[in-house]
Amino acid sequence: MKTLLRFILLPVLCGVLFGGCSERLEPKPLTYTQLLTGTTKKSWRVVSVIINDNGQSSGVIPIQQAGIPACFADDLYTFYANDERRLEISEGATKCSPNDPDIYVTDSWILVNANASLEFVLPILAGFPIPFTIKNLTGDVLTVEYYFGDVNASYRFTFNAVR
Repeated sequence: MKTLLRFILLPVLCGVLFGGCSERLEPKPLTYTQLLTGTTKKSWRVVSVIINDNGQSSGVIPIQQAGIPACFADDLYTFYANDERRLEISEGATKCSPNDPDIYVTDSWILVNANASLEFVLPILAGFPIPFTIKNLTGDVLTVEYYFGDVNASYRFTFNAVR
């Protein structure tokens, strides 16, 4: 009987003691904010635009072929993960003027998860923050769309993360 207890009870008791203490790891999905800003900051560059006008789509237009000046087409949009939600827009390789500062816009951004709305300055459209609807946001791709309120038209911009 002692042998039977030793071979059955002892392994069961060890299994309960050592196996019952493991912590189950649950994956935590990243939030929109974490995807947008990373842990401290993250930079993005516009790569394409789609123009929708009265139900007609232009198809994907690479930003260099969209008629946007080259000095705006290669700009970097850096979203910070700080309390101020700072946004910096800096010149890319092509400057509009040799005397322009590297960082030419410092503003803030607003993200509303409830309706997937991201408000920020996009100088190729306006010099003030405008509301975009997030169509896609991953660690590498951000697609936002601006809907014109008075006409059936929109601009859809795709950004790639800069590594």
